[in-house]
Amino acid sequence: MLNATSALGLDLSGFYSDTYGKLGITVFVSYNIGSPYDPADIGLTAIPEYNRYTINPRVFYEFKEDTKLDIGVNTTVEERTGGNIDYLEGEEVEDPFFERNNTAITTLQSGFEHSWNENNRFNLKNSFSFFDREIETGDYIFAGKQFASYNEASVVFGTDKMEWVGGLNLWVDRFEQEVLTDAPVVDYEHLTYGAFIQNNWTATNWFQLETGLRTDYQNEYGWFVLPRISAMFTISDAITTRIGGGMGYKTPSVFTEDAERLQFRNVIPIDVSTTEAENSIGGNFDINYRTELFETIEFTSNTLFFYTKIDKPIILENTSEGIFEYLQPNGFIESKGIEANLKFRYKDFKLFTGYTFADVNRTENGNTFEMPLVSKHRLNNVLMYELHEKLKIGLEGYYFSPQQLSSGATGQDYWIFGLMTEKLWEDFSIFLNFENFTDTRQTRFDSIYTGSISNPQFRDIYAPVDGFVVNGGIKLFF
Repeated sequence: MLNATSALGLDLSGFYSDTYGKLGITVFVSYNIGSPYDPADIGLTAIPEYNRYTINPRVFYEFKEDTKLDIGVNTTVEERTGGNIDYLEGEEVEDPFFERNNTAITTLQSGFEHSWNENNRFNLKNSFSFFDREIETGDYIFAGKQFASYNEASVVFGTDKMEWVGGLNLWVDRFEQEVLTDAPVVDYEHLTYGAFIQNNWTATNWFQLETGLRTDYQNEYGWFVLPRISAMFTISDAITTRIGGGMGYKTPSVFTEDAERLQFRNVIPIDVSTTEAENSIGGNFDINYRTELFETIEFTSNTLFFYTKIDKPIILENTSEGIFEYLQPNGFIESKGIEANLKFRYKDFKLFTGYTFADVNRTENGNTFEMPLVSKHRLNNVLMYELHEKLKIGLEGYYFSPQQLSSGATGQDYWIFGLMTEKLWEDFSIFLNFENFTDTRQTRFDSIYTGSISNPQFRDIYAPVDGFVVNGGIKLFF
């Protein structure tokens, strides 16, 4: 596939797969390049300059029909630089602002499966990820290496009506910061040992029940017992409904969006002795309905009600001049709302429309306030015309209601519209897309920074900054 964009980007990618007796292989490769892009002409990049290489070979081997093995490697190397566009284009700039990210990620993945019969099998899977990252801005550099792995062994057994899944797993997450300044490093090593069991019970043709229990031991934050339950009721051929809930947790991490904005400069490591893991509880209820309208239109609807509560969330605070520390005030974050999706199909036309209401609030020391950068009302609309394997045309429109900003101000609401087209032949296809063709940009109705261009203080970004972008290309099939 070849894809080029009016935002000065180019993508080249290829995928190959084949079998040789019991051996199968797939290979995906891609190269992505982009030039610095500033549609608002404010002197700062909306899209940074970047070069990215990706290669992902995978091997599958079938020892016997009931015993299979797969092994894969995924490697991505990227250099990405944003900031003062004159500086990036090679002009002489005094004291330029820029941020350069150099990353290299390699992930090894493998899986093994042995089946005794269609209801009983053994699975073994693992992944090992090596992440090398360096952030440079001005005279400041943050660099480090992360190693993460996930290993799981599980057994599936039972019958068509009563299935059991049980297993053990181990997570490893270790980060070592390169010592480049006198500031404390944010090194950590997390080990999590887990055991889980799940039951899937088809009680009748109208009632199914899934229950599960996971127990984890985390080397720094202790034990966690996490139950989960989900029930599905088939009321009729047209109506099904589900209800479920469960508990979860998240170990505190220095790698948050707030710390990322600071390039981790002057961010103090998390004090484990005074910090607890974030615990959560949530539930959901949905109704699915399917019918035919006027004997010509296929109609499907899904309505979901959801609720989540996170206790004692970790926040990054400026505790003294230029020093940022992770704190855990007494409080919680509550998310509740509804998501409704409708689908209409008439001959070669499909219409997808959806509405999401999200009420997200934070309570801290008895005071409640609205969470920033959350659009309380969202609309999603896509109209598709598709001739099977010949032509695709789609028109999409998305609405975002005003969002509370961290400064206390309120951002403007906005729409985003797009048009996508693709013409297909047997051996190739040509596509052309007009993304955000109304050129909705935050820089058209609000500012994105204060201060000087050499030392910008960025405000919340709540709307697109790249604006109207055309992309098109060709896909070749062999």
